[in-house]
Amino acid sequence: MEKQPKTPKARTMAFQKQIWAFYRGSGRHNLPWRKTKNPYKIMVSEIMLQQTQVVRVLGKYPEFLRAFPTIEVLAEASLIDVLRVWQGMGYNRRARYLRDAAQKIVSEYNGRIPKTEKELRALPGIGHYTANAILTFAHNEPHVFIETNIRRVFINHFLKNKRGVGDKEILPLVEQTLDQANPRAWYYALMDHGAYLPKTARANANIRSKHYVKQSIFRGSLRELRGKIIRVLDEGPKTLVSIRRTCDNDPRTKEALAALIKDKLIKHEKTKYKLA
Repeated sequence: MEKQPKTPKARTMAFQKQIWAFYRGSGRHNLPWRKTKNPYKIMVSEIMLQQTQVVRVLGKYPEFLRAFPTIEVLAEASLIDVLRVWQGMGYNRRARYLRDAAQKIVSEYNGRIPKTEKELRALPGIGHYTANAILTFAHNEPHVFIETNIRRVFINHFLKNKRGVGDKEILPLVEQTLDQANPRAWYYALMDHGAYLPKTARANANIRSKHYVKQSIFRGSLRELRGKIIRVLDEGPKTLVSIRRTCDNDPRTKEALAALIKDKLIKHEKTKYKLA
């Protein structure tokens, strides 16, 4: 983590006061994953929330937990069953990562979610942010991490006149302003404030981040085509001709199939494709 000039204490306190005041009055206190400290349920929510809007996760999260209420149930589930419940979320590889992570946790950790960043990051689909978010939200530990809403808050408050802002510049600010006594709620407050800022600002502060990538439109995308293929193969094995016909002879069908095979979501055996 790069060293940054220490933020003056008065400025830090003023910033914290503003964020806490917003959270008390306008925070999203009723999000279901914020009402639990269960590490498994928090892990599920964090993987679901990767690159996915909260409103979409709100519908799928309770459905997923009804189908797979414990990590042991998820570990024993077939990929087909997990993908079936996951439908509509997009980025289907996350479903496989989640099921595979559950299997590893059950086999290597006796079903208990690891309590260190190193062990968590060794699990499929879990990187720096997700590992530290799980530790913070499940155990109220003061870890330093960043995601899109947190990034927006710090650029907006501390780096207003800069462009090409790297996360290495932001992370020391996150650390300096972190509420050590209540990191769980503090990060909730930061995320909620960051989600609110675009409603009041003229431009998205994250555009000034060097990590900013505009999310592609889903309709007509390769992601949409991949999801359609998953739904088709949920009915049973299909030939390439059959899949192309169902996909309106989309010229990207073979490309989508190759990507799904690479992600270990489907298999190609003899003349037919099927879910892995």
